Amino acid sequence: MAGADLKSMTIEALGRFLSEMGEPKFRAKQLFLWLHQKRVLSFEEMTNLPASLREKLEGCCYITGVSIVRKLSSQLDGTVKYLFRLPDGEFVETVLMRYEHGNSLCISSQVGCRMGCEFCASTKAGFVRHLAPSEMLEQVYAVCRDTGEKISNIVLMGIGEPLDNFDNVMAFLELVSHPDGLNLSHRHISLSTCGVVDRIYELADRNLQITLSISLHATDDETRGAIMPINRRWNIKELLKACRYYTECTHRRISYEYSLIKGVNDSKEEALRLAKLLKGTLCHVNLIPVNYVEEAGFHKSPREAVYAFQKTLIDHGLNATVRRTLGADIDAACGQLRRREIVS
Repeated sequence: MAGADLKSMTIEALGRFLSEMGEPKFRAKQLFLWLHQKRVLSFEEMTNLPASLREKLEGCCYITGVSIVRKLSSQLDGTVKYLFRLPDGEFVETVLMRYEHGNSLCISSQVGCRMGCEFCASTKAGFVRHLAPSEMLEQVYAVCRDTGEKISNIVLMGIGEPLDNFDNVMAFLELVSHPDGLNLSHRHISLSTCGVVDRIYELADRNLQITLSISLHATDDETRGAIMPINRRWNIKELLKACRYYTECTHRRISYEYSLIKGVNDSKEEALRLAKLLKGTLCHVNLIPVNYVEEAGFHKSPREAVYAFQKTLIDHGLNATVRRTLGADIDAACGQLRRREIVS
């Protein structure tokens, strides 16, 4: 879209922008509140701004919005999956998950993904572009407007690799935690990465106190490299070294995501290797029965194998849980709804 993306600007950036327009800087906070607290989608709603300023803004700026293309609600657990259309006509997915402790929202950070993980539907249609901070925020705001409910936790685990869109994701984290906006503590935000090692070091140095989730999914480089191409750039040893650095800097426990694929990485021997790899680290292992992706042909491990794998990890001193499956009746795993839309 032509013009300035106001929703992606901090209050300080808005102040500089307004000063260049010949407007007083104090208008920046007013504008920020309209965008991030009241979450309006038009300048005419900003009633405490002078009409002359609203007219100026209309001529050189835009307010990012998304439209709901599809909304699927689970009859099993209340999970809601959204397919949003972005201003340029591209699509992303967002999933609202309801828990006793509050609502968690899984948002996308890119249109498509270029990481190429074999078990992931999000990457099959290829990478299109990064999302702006405003487009990540708007997924949150749109769900709040649609449901009237508060979001307690945000998970950057939807379509895209967040650390591949590093600068925009960092800007999003600053904006979403601002006291004049959603005011969500970083401790209520999780970021999942397939292992972009150089960015993990950068993230650690920022000490943001978010929860870092690492998509590990294998214990040897041959297996991991076959299902996750990024392992050919940074192997498991390099990845775990970066993770130890992250823990040292932030004192935050890392969550290792481990998708169990039948006949690939679900054996007791694999569990024992994983326990050895992570021994002595501040971590949690989240076991995930893999989602079926037609092109990959992978299948979920049997329930007995999943819980045997978990028991082996626990017996060797690791904190390990099996992820609860939400929205099974609506294909709530990311990437599936967008793929259907773009090929239809």
